[in-house]
Amino acid sequence: MTESLTATAEAQETGAESVRWDLRDLYAGPDDPTIEADFKAALEQAQAFQETHRGRVAAGEITPDEFVAAVEEIERIYMCGHKAIMFAHLVFSVDTADPAHGALLQRTEEQVTAVQNTLLFFDVEWRQADDGFAERILAHPPLARYAHSLRQERAFAPHTLSEAEEKLDAEKRLTGISAFQRLFDERTSRLRQTITLDGERKEMNETELLALLYHPDRAVRRRAQIAMTKALQDDAHILTFIFNVAAQEKAIEDRLRNFPDPMSSRNLANEVDDATAHAMLDAVTQRYDIVADYYTLKRRMLGYRKLYDYDRYAPVFPPPEGGVDFGEAKALVLDAYQAFSPEVGNLAGEFFEKQWIDAAVLPNKRGGAYCQPCLPSLHPYVFLNYMGNQRDVMTLAHELGHGIHARLSREQSYLEFDTSLVVAELASTFGEMLTFHLLMERTSDPRVRLSLLAQKIEDSFATVFRQAAMHQFEYGLHTRRRSEGELTAETIGEIWIEQQSAMFGDSVAMTENYRHWWAYIPHFIHVPFYVYAYPFGELLSLSLYHAYQQQGAPFVDVYRGMLAAGGSESPAQLMQRANINTADPAFWHGGLDIIHNMVQEAKTLAEV
Repeated sequence: MTESLTATAEAQETGAESVRWDLRDLYAGPDDPTIEADFKAALEQAQAFQETHRGRVAAGEITPDEFVAAVEEIERIYMCGHKAIMFAHLVFSVDTADPAHGALLQRTEEQVTAVQNTLLFFDVEWRQADDGFAERILAHPPLARYAHSLRQERAFAPHTLSEAEEKLDAEKRLTGISAFQRLFDERTSRLRQTITLDGERKEMNETELLALLYHPDRAVRRRAQIAMTKALQDDAHILTFIFNVAAQEKAIEDRLRNFPDPMSSRNLANEVDDATAHAMLDAVTQRYDIVADYYTLKRRMLGYRKLYDYDRYAPVFPPPEGGVDFGEAKALVLDAYQAFSPEVGNLAGEFFEKQWIDAAVLPNKRGGAYCQPCLPSLHPYVFLNYMGNQRDVMTLAHELGHGIHARLSREQSYLEFDTSLVVAELASTFGEMLTFHLLMERTSDPRVRLSLLAQKIEDSFATVFRQAAMHQFEYGLHTRRRSEGELTAETIGEIWIEQQSAMFGDSVAMTENYRHWWAYIPHFIHVPFYVYAYPFGELLSLSLYHAYQQQGAPFVDVYRGMLAAGGSESPAQLMQRANINTADPAFWHGGLDIIHNMVQEAKTLAEV
């Protein structure tokens, strides 16, 4: 803890209890009749669009000007439905136990599917259109602001089913994988276990239990690990079944759409070729020795004979009681962004001023954190579970990075507003680096510097090495589900512990309890093969931050341009702005060298 971060008055209070978002820029509330009115209008417009345009793209009869007008009309219709379903997801996230919220989410998903299915013909016709016709359309100057997304859409042509099959697939998802995703969220958000703290028995949810893994008392960490494991074991049958369903759903989709490998569809969506993805992942797994080196150091610093999985996040030095007040976290993060760029700092400040953040820890709130970009014409929302530890400060910086990215890219069209996942993590991890370095600048105490550096190393490990290991687990899960059929919880646990052990080597002892900890991670269920985007983005961010340190102010404009481009360029094109070649394995090792150097610095500070 630096001199600028003092303890809160009460350990159970963080100042985030009243930090709730205001969703009225979307709708007045879950019962707002405008939601239904918007969907009614969207469906009517979609039906009229279908009557006007069906068959014209397939026949090559639509003129370039008519095509521009058609794309603009589709964009308006999609935005209307997108606004409503984003609202439903945000409302559901903060209270998954309210039946009205679940009903709203289900209803909006059904209505969005109805609108999308009405417009589906246009996507199918465009993907399958003659190459010569498509190139004439794309050469039309007014289509420049849609050109990248339209070209990327055509890349999916070999994997597109007939219109009737695509409609059936979308409809069946509502009672298929989408239903299981909602069930997963509801079950994990309702996980509860009772744990004894300071002689008092307390019931805690997932967020609260996971926060105790950062407690300075080893006995508390151990009890939290046992309690979390018990919560996962109590739901093991349901969670195991959900994982099997998700894996089999993806196997069926890949087979029907002719994707040869479990991660091929994600690579295509990310606009990352298989060689680049594997170059990054191979580089990370080849450097697992960095992880073992650090945790061997940490075991010595803590004075333990053996370091267990529940010790990984133990503070190097006991933190002050009470943690970091939300107001102090806000001031620190805004200072970091403001020092980088006044414009960026002002954009970050809007999230607090205009109530675009929900940070309170609530009984039935989803765990974790995220940023919902929403629409170019609106603004993002940040979702947190702020417990007041130092890591939560970095999470605030991380999610605000996502929000700033969305704010800077708001001049892009709706179709090119969102980035691919591998670029989506760039601004968030860069924001963490800004905050971390400001913290380091504000203290000269070697103990404090070592504590901050240790935390940053562990955060980088969680983003790079742990996510790569989780990718390896996920890949093993999907391939074995396809070759062996339905997997037991024990088999999934074996895959999990094998990959986690490969990362830690002999530096961390994996307990039997840790075999169950695959079961609460939402990315595996919601977005298969999402997780490799984290090491991709972190290593990009480390390299870009290194460039910022060397170039200073001139780099700010380069970085701003990368974020403002949104999804209008491929990841490779964006990186070319900073003279980065992501296909070169040496680039990835350069980012890993930065982490290695941080570990060496920690070794030096530990000797002071």
